[in-house]
Amino acid sequence: MSTTRTLHVLVSGGGIAGNAVALQLLRAGIRTTVVERAPEPRPGGQAVDLRGPSREVAGRMGLMPGIRKYQLDERGMAYVDENGREFARMPAEMFDGKGPIAEIEITRGDLNQVLLTELATAGRELDYRYGDWIEGLEQDDAGVVVGFASGATERFDLLIGADGVHSATRRLAFGPEEQFATYLGGYTSFFTIPTPAGAEPGWFKMHSVPRAAVGIRPDAEPATSKAIITMRTAADPALRRDVAAQHELIRTMLAEAGWETPAVLSAMATTPDFYFDELARIDMPSLTAGRVSLLGDAGFCGSPMTGMGTAMAIVGAYVLAGEIAATPDDLAGALARYETVVTPFLAKAKELPGGGIKMMLPNSRLGTKMAHASMKLMTSRLFKPLIMKMMTDTDDYTLPTY
Repeated sequence: MSTTRTLHVLVSGGGIAGNAVALQLLRAGIRTTVVERAPEPRPGGQAVDLRGPSREVAGRMGLMPGIRKYQLDERGMAYVDENGREFARMPAEMFDGKGPIAEIEITRGDLNQVLLTELATAGRELDYRYGDWIEGLEQDDAGVVVGFASGATERFDLLIGADGVHSATRRLAFGPEEQFATYLGGYTSFFTIPTPAGAEPGWFKMHSVPRAAVGIRPDAEPATSKAIITMRTAADPALRRDVAAQHELIRTMLAEAGWETPAVLSAMATTPDFYFDELARIDMPSLTAGRVSLLGDAGFCGSPMTGMGTAMAIVGAYVLAGEIAATPDDLAGALARYETVVTPFLAKAKELPGGGIKMMLPNSRLGTKMAHASMKLMTSRLFKPLIMKMMTDTDDYTLPTY
């Protein structure tokens, strides 16, 4: 029987979910190995927020001082037309810091750095390996033997797959991605651009055309911003890993968008951190298969449209580590409780707000104009209770205490 002294857990993926669960396992005295395919931590990335249960978890984990250090200066969101004229405006305080722009916003890379800083002082039981990943696994009743890209083969008591929406761990332990992924009707892309001249500090600006939208969101560094692009289109498997084709799709769909779009498309060609992926949801019949358990986007991606990916990752990590630490000699029971406890939160967090991409990006110019008109209404005080309810739907989740 494993104990906290001998239990050895492998975490596949050094993102927010993987690092959060590793941190809590180490704090419980559990030996932990993390493998991350990238050669070093990934900086920057999209802005994420902490609200409700995820903010509570960050507080319990002692992350808030570090988060405050990196917190973005985000003051609100505004919607503009092709000439840059604003037609709807939502200051953060309009929804008491609980609206589309939360009180606490931080880049994904900075939040990960906060976790890595805590990991560095969490104990000697951490083995962190960059530039390696899982290529094979075999299970028995007592553990899992993992084959790595580096050629090494090692045995662990438990493997936690926190390696993203296209998880190799999930594929090896549960089956092909197609069994669990649902295409949600479009693609998303984001990358760093020079901040446009005359940009309003702290304000996230959005512009939409039929079937596409482009946003510019402030970075922590005033000289740069993030371009955020969403496109409604049929699935095209040929786009996978073909950056030239991804660029061409973006140029085509935003060809007549106006506003700051020409500058965004120009910067896209040379940006150092171009990201592109399909909008997909992952639904698993179970988060556990033997001695393998899934966490974060690998097990319950709701797509960026939910705005809850980070919340699900950090809440899931807290619950999973807490249950393992509670009964380290009964991993089967711990994993079963993890799924039971976290599922009610995930069910609400994965819901798409406002009817999904069809409502967000209508096909026609008329539909786009109607969407703009509805946005004006949504930013009125009359709709404040509705927006608040949508954005705080998971706040009634009872977070367990470990």
